[in-house]
Amino acid sequence: MRLSHFRTRVQGWYIRKTVRFFFRRPLQIKTQVPFVSFTFDDFPRSALLTGGAILKHYGLAGTFYASFGLMGKQAPTGSIFLPEDLKELQEQGHELGCHTFAHCDAWKTNPSVFEDSIIENARALNKLIPGASFKTFSYPIAVPRAPTKRRASRHFACCRGGGQTFNVGNTDLNYLFAYFLEKSRDNFQAVQDLIERNRQARGWLVLATHDVCDSPSPFGCTPDFFEAIVKCAVNSGARILPVAQVLDALGPSHPR
Repeated sequence: MRLSHFRTRVQGWYIRKTVRFFFRRPLQIKTQVPFVSFTFDDFPRSALLTGGAILKHYGLAGTFYASFGLMGKQAPTGSIFLPEDLKELQEQGHELGCHTFAHCDAWKTNPSVFEDSIIENARALNKLIPGASFKTFSYPIAVPRAPTKRRASRHFACCRGGGQTFNVGNTDLNYLFAYFLEKSRDNFQAVQDLIERNRQARGWLVLATHDVCDSPSPFGCTPDFFEAIVKCAVNSGARILPVAQVLDALGPSHPR
């Protein structure tokens, strides 16, 4: 058991190191005001119908990372978005981001297969919304292999991972950090403290979750918790924008 635990820790260390130090695309974050983005992975319907409604109440918009291969299906995060939800998302000013077509595990999937799923997701979007395209990306399930990170960077202005912290100073557009709210849904103070640290550092905090409902999955949070976080972010004085709009506001060059 001890050897197995040691191997797991070493593997985790290796994964974190490879994703952070290979195939970087530098972005220097220097801004007079902090930024916050709210993002939702998998795009369960509750993320839009409940989480999106809360953002709309405050005049805000978020980024929804969709896997079109899951559309209309049941997943561990609940009922996944339907075609008609895309119109609602656009009308509310949200951003639609890519999450691969087949919701591929970013670490376990062969890099070429992973890239094929990115391309397939773009085609699926264009069939439903001709002329539409994804600007940003979220790695599903795990951190990416280094070659996967390189391949994904070909298609997007930025790619978002995890990391449980905010972005500040010398940042990597190919692996932006995000903080998953569900990991602290019983500890509001931890998120509040992070928002305050982001304010002081004048960084970019990308908050992530999945479903937003009264009985959330292990990957989601309740509406009350989510709204409390939104209020806290608003009160911090941060500019709250979808991911692609923050990139535009920061002014880097990020060709597709």
